[in-house]
Amino acid sequence: MVKFEDLIKSNNPVLVDFFAEWCAPCKMMKPILEELKKQVGDSARIVKIDVDINEDIAAKYRIQSVPTLMLFKDGEPIWRQSGVMSAEDLKEVIEKYQ
Repeated sequence: MVKFEDLIKSNNPVLVDFFAEWCAPCKMMKPILEELKKQVGDSARIVKIDVDINEDIAAKYRIQSVPTLMLFKDGEPIWRQSGVMSAEDLKEVIEKYQ
C-alpha cells in the first residue's frame, strides 16, 4: 500500500480530495475531478482520501468538513478550500502553483 506521504511528495501539484461516502457534495465532486483530470493530464495528480477510512490523515490536516480540497507540492500543503469547486477554478489553482 502506498503511503499518503509518498503520494504528496511530487514536484507536480497533487490535489487531494478529502471526502466521505455519505456526503452529497462529495458525490458532486466526482465528475468535476474527472473533468479536471482530462484538462490537466499528467501535470498534476488527483488523489481521493476517504476521511472515515483514513481518520489519522484527516486529523493530521485538521479536516473538519467534506469535501475539503488541498493542494500539495513536494509534500507540503500550499492551498486548501472546503466545498464544491468547478473544474475551471481548480485548474486555475493548479496552474498557479505549477
